Amino acid sequence: MTQRHWALILGASSGFGEATARAMARDGWNIFGVHLDRRSAQAHVDEIKADIEKAGGEAVFFNANAAKEEKRAEIVAAIADKLAGSDAEVRVLMHSIAFGTLKPLVADEPNDRISKMAMDMTLDVMANSLVYWAQDLVSKKLMKAGGRVFAMTSAGSRVIWKSYGAVSAAKSALESHCRQLAVELGSLGITANAILAGVTDTPALRKIPGNEQMMEAAKARHPRGRLTTPEDVAKAITLLSRPEADWISGNTILVDGAETIAG
Repeated sequence: MTQRHWALILGASSGFGEATARAMARDGWNIFGVHLDRRSAQAHVDEIKADIEKAGGEAVFFNANAAKEEKRAEIVAAIADKLAGSDAEVRVLMHSIAFGTLKPLVADEPNDRISKMAMDMTLDVMANSLVYWAQDLVSKKLMKAGGRVFAMTSAGSRVIWKSYGAVSAAKSALESHCRQLAVELGSLGITANAILAGVTDTPALRKIPGNEQMMEAAKARHPRGRLTTPEDVAKAITLLSRPEADWISGNTILVDGAETIAG
């Protein structure tokens, strides 16, 4: 039987990460999932793990803050232990962490504008953490030739939305990190791409002011008359994870069914 390789998904309990975990399991992958949830959400996480196992995959999940250095070290060590003695590798790293501060950059009252601490946290969690995970996987020889790095960006990296300034900066940095990783990891046979989904009804989008109007406008202009779904994105990532996609690297790839060019 062919050895199943592993996908490591940061943000595996909802949205794009959840959908990708399920889709990749159906396509023959095992899943390492990192998520940060309260105990009340554990039942849903258990459902995801059960679906992965039902599809023939193995599911190992960690409830931890993926941006914390000590937690990352613990998880990477646990992954190394899990893979020790086998031919399996982490072939996919997916960064789908949506945790940042939604405040304007400028306001009359200090409490109404973003602080330095919140700005630094947003960029660290939503952008820089990708680099540190990639560094650890590559340096520990857990990801080798054939590896894929994906990071979820958004149109907010180039379009101004209310109170989205810090997250916009993080998404721009995330895209830049993907380009840099694509070049630096290219000689190792590892690709890196940012994935820019169309407007998708996810928990992260629901936190953005004016999200209902954004969804209605996207649906109205979309050639297919609907929003992008997490499953649309999961299918694209699954395809890009296959060996045939090894020459696609350093891009910000639109997965939006032509929403962007429709107006």
